[in-house]
Amino acid sequence: MDVTDAAAGAHGRPVGIGELARIPLRRWREVVATTLLVNLGAAAYLLLAPATWTATTVVVVRPVVTDPFSLPNSGADRAVNMTAENGIATGNDVIDRVATATGLDAADVSAALLVENPVGGQVLRFSFDGGSQAEAVTGANTAAQTYLRVRQAMYDGQRTAVLKSYDATIAAVTTQRRRAQADLPGTISSDQTSPRANALLDQMRSLNDQLATLAEQRSKVASADLSPGVVTNAAREPLPSSRDGAPLYVLATLLGGLVLGVVVAFVRESLDRRLRSAAEAADATGAPLLGSVQRPGRRGRDGTGTDMRYLALSVATWTEGQPGRPLVVLSDRPGEGRPEISAGLAAALAEAGHEVYLGGTDDVADELHALLLAAQRRVPPVITRHRVPRSVPAAPIAERNLQAPDGDRNGRLGKMSAPVGLSAVNGGGATTTTLLAPDVSAAPAAPDVPAGPRPAAPAGRAAVPVRDEADLLYIGSGSVRLGPLETDNPEQLIVLDGPPADEDDRGVWAARSGAAVLVAACDRTRATALTRLADRVRAAGVPLLGVVLTGVRP
Repeated sequence: MDVTDAAAGAHGRPVGIGELARIPLRRWREVVATTLLVNLGAAAYLLLAPATWTATTVVVVRPVVTDPFSLPNSGADRAVNMTAENGIATGNDVIDRVATATGLDAADVSAALLVENPVGGQVLRFSFDGGSQAEAVTGANTAAQTYLRVRQAMYDGQRTAVLKSYDATIAAVTTQRRRAQADLPGTISSDQTSPRANALLDQMRSLNDQLATLAEQRSKVASADLSPGVVTNAAREPLPSSRDGAPLYVLATLLGGLVLGVVVAFVRESLDRRLRSAAEAADATGAPLLGSVQRPGRRGRDGTGTDMRYLALSVATWTEGQPGRPLVVLSDRPGEGRPEISAGLAAALAEAGHEVYLGGTDDVADELHALLLAAQRRVPPVITRHRVPRSVPAAPIAERNLQAPDGDRNGRLGKMSAPVGLSAVNGGGATTTTLLAPDVSAAPAAPDVPAGPRPAAPAGRAAVPVRDEADLLYIGSGSVRLGPLETDNPEQLIVLDGPPADEDDRGVWAARSGAAVLVAACDRTRATALTRLADRVRAAGVPLLGVVLTGVRP
């Protein structure tokens, strides 16, 4: 862990529930898009997928024992292997019989038929999905009945085999009995019975008992109930279809889409982190926060002028001590409010009484000029006039030129440190006052003046000289001259609007002889991009005064 890691950890701050809740609100496009996609998928399923009806038939499986004397356990005749029964229920015999009854392919029947057996019970549920109610009912009932017939046929075969075995045994015992009976003498007296005759008589009695036992067992096997089970709940119409729950499907997809959209918003926020506060901008650059510019409020209140004046105060140490060295305003990409900051900073410095040079590229010259005109309308120029003593008459034209406009509500009077744009006035006892110049944007157009030398102003008359530069604007008690990015004017404060640093490095080159101010847009600038820009500026050897965050919510 180095010093950089320690500094980064020191700026860590907890994230509140409110900030987490604002992430889906900021990423509302992702939330809406995800919800629409999910609902479109559900609508396509409901409209394009065919409706299906599901019929269910319930069968109670009965244990069957074909030979009760072959099982030593008395409770074994009540045990049923439900796994084996499930295999019988989904066997080929059942599938083929249902396919014949419904007219479907065996593969379709196998996919539509579902056999379930609850845990711990001797119950089978036959569920069949059909394209109509009749088809579903026929499929479920046919499957259950076929299963019972197949199972009974199996037990019938087993009983037939057992009965044949008993019949063969009885026939063999009967033959043996006949043979023993033939060996007996014709007349047997109880007084003259020989040992051989006694043995034959004992054999006859044993064979008779054996025949009686076999006959009894055969009769029990022949009378055994081979019913494998019974249908307790046969399928019948009407049946519910897959379209019956369409409103629930729509509601579920709507809620599911919203939840999925929120998840997508959080994923996008983690992968594409944007600046959300001034603290994040300062943490991303490692530079002090010079100020934040609010976006216009809902009620039309615009605090841009106040924000710019405080921004000018934050860079006052540099601007007052470094004349002729440019202060370059940089941003990583277009659309982050860089021209607004450049023009606003220049206008605020001019309002404080400075002569400012604002340089920029050709693609933003018109935008900078429009922003300066808007600033001039907010803060009309304040010029200095020399009052002439009453003993010297003044020309009516000069009086009209210097007369303050009546009812000006936007301007304000102020004292300049030095006269701006006025010629000297002859005559003694003159005093210096200030007055508010009329709004140049609302003034009527001046008449055309023929070319040629202009007559000199008569003595004792004050006149405002005409400037040939159209890009010179007076704001407050100062002025802003708009020009190209490349300049060398050691007598003015220089503010340069650098092009996007990610596309053009001329702004960074110009800042090497001065200082740089970074601009980032709230909810727009990526934190990684701002960090990369700050690292590039520092690597170029440019002093970084700080960062300004634009688009902050009021």
